[in-house]
Amino acid sequence: MDYVGQVPAPPLDRFIDDVYCLSGVPGHRLMTVPPMPSTHLFLNLGDPVRLRDPASSAPPAVFADGWFMGLWTRRFLVEFPARVRLVGVHFKPWGMSPFVDVPASDLRDAWAPVDTVWRRSVDRIREQVGASPSAAGALRVLEAELRSRLAAVPPRGLDLVRHTGTRLATSHGAVPVGALTEAAGVGATHLATTFKAHVGVTPKRVARIYRFARLILSADGLGPVDWSALAHQAGYFDQAHLANEFKDFTGRTPTEFLAVRRRFPDGPSFPPIPAE
Repeated sequence: MDYVGQVPAPPLDRFIDDVYCLSGVPGHRLMTVPPMPSTHLFLNLGDPVRLRDPASSAPPAVFADGWFMGLWTRRFLVEFPARVRLVGVHFKPWGMSPFVDVPASDLRDAWAPVDTVWRRSVDRIREQVGASPSAAGALRVLEAELRSRLAAVPPRGLDLVRHTGTRLATSHGAVPVGALTEAAGVGATHLATTFKAHVGVTPKRVARIYRFARLILSADGLGPVDWSALAHQAGYFDQAHLANEFKDFTGRTPTEFLAVRRRFPDGPSFPPIPAE
């Protein structure tokens, strides 16, 4: 599939990592997506996409038009159609807060149709984005929509979360929570409560996800991997700690993950990884 993405212009870049178009024939239609430090908006311009939470007995969610997705703390499955045409937004973990009125906790480990968040908007937005003759044009339309929805005054506590979250991002989750509270000049309980309001989880959980993202993106799926060295680099106690985290987040051991990557060398870079 082709991925065309760009970092949006200020002030959107304070809340969004990139806006993008994803199109083409997927090499693997069923994918496992482990937790990553982002929340999402998807506008589907193609056939329906199916999403499933392996931890739930609920049937897959089917989205023909678009959906929001909060921060996931566990893996989920996505089943692409035979041909994909998506336009999306990778928000920072706290980045969705000034664009929606839904509590972050309601979208944690969950997805919601666009029209339940932005009332009666998805058809109009899809029509405008879909009418653009190029990926660049579609992204300009999406950026304009986002700018129009950005709150003029940041929600209470968001600046604290943004500054603290940026420290977690730049350190790949290596800053202790005690150091974060000291730097912010607030108590641990206040910081945790404010994070839950804007991210859906505590800073400790966000740090855990950033640490895992650094680990998995550092692993060469096609060559030899020194897991002990990677564990130390990413801030894990030891290799056993890394292995437990890997199993929790991907459903596989590090060895099993490498086996999948080597079995599908033409697959996408992480994330996601082909499901078997």
